[in-house]
Amino acid sequence: MKLYGYWRSSATYRVRIALALKGLDYDYAPVNLLEGEQTSKAYLARNPHGLVPALETDDGAVLTQSLAIMEYLEEAFPAPPILPDDPVACANARAVAATLACEAQPFMNRRVQLFLKTDGGFDDEAMKAWLNRFPGGAMAAVEKMIAKTAGDYCIGDTPTMADCCLVPQMYGAMRFGIDVSGLKRMNEIYERCQTHPAFAKARPEIQPDAAGGS
Repeated sequence: MKLYGYWRSSATYRVRIALALKGLDYDYAPVNLLEGEQTSKAYLARNPHGLVPALETDDGAVLTQSLAIMEYLEEAFPAPPILPDDPVACANARAVAATLACEAQPFMNRRVQLFLKTDGGFDDEAMKAWLNRFPGGAMAAVEKMIAKTAGDYCIGDTPTMADCCLVPQMYGAMRFGIDVSGLKRMNEIYERCQTHPAFAKARPEIQPDAAGGS
């Protein structure tokens, strides 16, 4: 398999964690978002959205959207699982993952922030308020969701797709100055994940394209 991504991309980070949790080997093809490589003709042929990640499977299929890619990995390589067997627990894991991937992260996406600054005239204070209201608000909802489901991780005591999404979201939130101090359980899970080998392997700063990045 080949993963097209960017070292600081939250969506790519999620997929790296899932691949590592499943112990899957893959080639990595960096797509430099700062240089606009995601809008090149060659990359748009793989992903018409011009977003990362994209995953090329062993048989040449190209998959996009991080949640869909993780679902593919779960179905194609079921062991070890990243979704619980219990249907309710599985739905809870998907709900947490979707809230983070669809309701939190997009509002702090680089292209959204650039638009707000250049076209919306947002200054630093306005951007801070935006980030705390939208990504921060979705994260506060997740804190309440996992209060009912968490053990060592978001859903029980085994990492799931929910944790694959939680760690990059916390990483990005801290990077952009979102106040996460009140998210006690999410902070605990985030810190626990830092000591897990699969999460450590997926860290942005150790990716091949991280050197000299920003």
